[in-house]
This record gives sequence, structure tokens and C-alpha cells, in this order.
Amino acid sequence: MSFQDLGLYEAVVHGAQRMGYVEPSPIQEQAIPIAIKGGDLIASAQTGTGKTAAFGLPILSRLKKSNGKTRCLILEPTRELALQVEEAFKEFSVFTDLETVVIFGGVGYGAQREALARGVDIIVATPGRLLDFMQQGEINFADLEILVLDEVDRMLDMGFLPDVRRIVEKCPKERQTLFFSATIPEEIERLSSWCLRNPEKISIGARRSAAETVTHAFYPVAVDQKFDLLKAMLERTEYHSVIVFCRTKDGADRIARQLENEKHKVAVMHSNRSQQERVDALEGFKTGRYEVMIATDIAARGIDIAGVSHVINYDVPQHPEDYVHRIGRTGRAQSEGDAFTIMTAEELPHVKAIETFIAQKVPREKLENFPYFFTMLFQEDEAAKVLKNIRGARTLKGYSYGAKRRR
Repeated sequence: MSFQDLGLYEAVVHGAQRMGYVEPSPIQEQAIPIAIKGGDLIASAQTGTGKTAAFGLPILSRLKKSNGKTRCLILEPTRELALQVEEAFKEFSVFTDLETVVIFGGVGYGAQREALARGVDIIVATPGRLLDFMQQGEINFADLEILVLDEVDRMLDMGFLPDVRRIVEKCPKERQTLFFSATIPEEIERLSSWCLRNPEKISIGARRSAAETVTHAFYPVAVDQKFDLLKAMLERTEYHSVIVFCRTKDGADRIARQLENEKHKVAVMHSNRSQQERVDALEGFKTGRYEVMIATDIAARGIDIAGVSHVINYDVPQHPEDYVHRIGRTGRAQSEGDAFTIMTAEELPHVKAIETFIAQKVPREKLENFPYFFTMLFQEDEAAKVLKNIRGARTLKGYSYGAKRRR
């Protein structure tokens, strides 16, 4: 099947072809016919499967020509995703006169206010800044025809549900609503019952394993040697570009400072960075000005960075799905990639959860000639028993082991 077979507006097809789109992906093949007819839709598919085109191409095909009124709103959980979707819409619509504007916080209001005043067909926005403009009376959704909630599970994780409800309440009742998400937890089902009308549902099998192009392994180490092992990995690995994932923003900043002291060119990406810092980090990493990006999970989903040769998990992710998302930042577009995960004894329960989720035992590796301290992880089965006993004892005392570790 080709994009011409899906009923899309010819000018939009030309825009997609100009971007290198040849055949629709499974999510595009199933979602586009529903969306182009105006039906409500809940679609789940993993990052990297082409969700933006799956809703972007039919939306642009339905709108066709500009009339200077806002007819489509797309909500995104992060600035980076909003910018990425805006860029894709502009590329898809290059042979039309449709206007797209992006609205997000962390920057001044002036340029965004001017763009809105000129009149736009499509708004891509994060919830907080959009609500600011709505409260100031600078956005009118009276002519809105299409509402898209993208990465809905991520929006729920980030606590945006109250803001989303306030925004949806200001949209016309007669509209098309599209939900796109990597997963569909119960909260989304409840929201959809209030927000959508008889939606069709599409689920493209959630990836529960690493891509075949990614080689991945766990590297056990004593907690006091985590940074030393990271440094040794970077010194001994022939890499093009590396993303190092940390659990916390403070941890990311600390590791970045330490690597800068070791003369690495480092970018940092997390939600406490200013918008200009985040744009600089992404652009510098893409162009090679920075060789290493230190990031929290804000970069694990949705951010499309080509050519990442290696991913290193400095901290084992606490949610198994995040492991798949993180290591999926490398080995993209059929290129090969490597993913290393540094693990300590305390993180062993998360390691076991990941292996259960992906239904495979991940190899344990040791870096040759690294001066390892002894760790119970070199006797992993025994370490698992010890950790289980510790967790049980703390639970009996009314002490939440997991909660403390997540602080």
C-alpha cells in the first residue's frame, strides 16, 4: 500500500514524499483512513513507529486550505516534542498554505503572541503556556474541528490531566478527537470515556524487547565505582555520539560536571534547563558539537536524534518500559547500536523486572582490566536473596524501601 491509496490530499502526499516517506508504517496504514473520515480514535504504538505522520497527514488533508482560523489543536507533554511535531507539520504542509504555530513555556510571550495574532490553522502546544494564552483571551477555539492528545500516557505521568481537562472543556463539543499514546493505562480509558465519542481503537504491538539492531548488556559494579566505570567505558569505546541516562536532574548535572572535568564535550537535557539551553543541547548534539548528552527520561521518548551510536544507562530505569525506550535511542533506521547499563546491587530488583518485561536474560559483562571492587553482584543469586530479605524486613517495620530509593 502507498500513501496515495489512503485517501490523502495530493499536496500533503507530495510533502510526505519530499521528506522521504515511501510506504505507510502499520500505525499509519490503520490510523489514517479512520482519521481522514473524521472519526474519533485511540491509537497506541511505540515511539519511532511514525505516530506524528499517522495523525498529521490526515489532519492536513482534512483542512486542505488556510482560512486564518484555528481549526486544529495538538497537545504535547514537552517542549521538545511540541517543536518536533511543529517541524513535521510544516514539512508535510510545504505545498499548502496552512499555517502551524508552536506554543510552549520557558521563553517570552512576544513571538508566540504575534504568531497567534496573524491567524493560524494549527496550534501545537504544551498545556501550561496554552492555558496562559487562553486565560488572557488571546486564543479562540470557536472554530476548532480537531483535537489531538499526543503521548497521552506521558502527559498523565507528568501530572497534566487537570490542565488537559480545563483545555478540553473550552473546545467545541462537536469535534474530532484523536488520542495517540505508547501505552493505554486505565486513566486514559477513563479520560477517553469523557473526551471521545465512540472511538475506534488501534493497538500496534507494544515493543517489549530491544530492537534487533541494538546489542545490550548489564555491567555490574560496586556503587562507589559507578562514575569510574562510566569514565572507563567512554575512554575505551569507539563511539560517534552517546546518550547517558540518569534517574534524576541533580544526578545528570553532577555527572555532566564530572565529565566536563575529564575534557568531554557534554550537553545536558532535563526539565530544569531553560528552553535556550535545551535547544542548544539538542542542536549541538545533533551537529557533533557535543559528543555526550546527559539526560533524564525526557529524552527517552519521542525525541528523534539520528546517529546515536551508544546509550549508557548510568542508573537502571525503575520502570521496565523505560529501559526499552532508552536503549531504543540507538540502533535506529536499521543502523547498529550498543547499549550499556551500569547496575549496582541496590538496583537488582529493577534489573529483574526489566528481564521479566522483555522475556530474556540480559548478558552480564565486565570491562576488561577495570580494577573492580568486590560486589555481591558477582554472586548475583545470593545478592538477590539478601536484597529480598532486606526489603521484607524494612516493610515489616513500616519502612518503604522503594519509596526511599526513589526520592
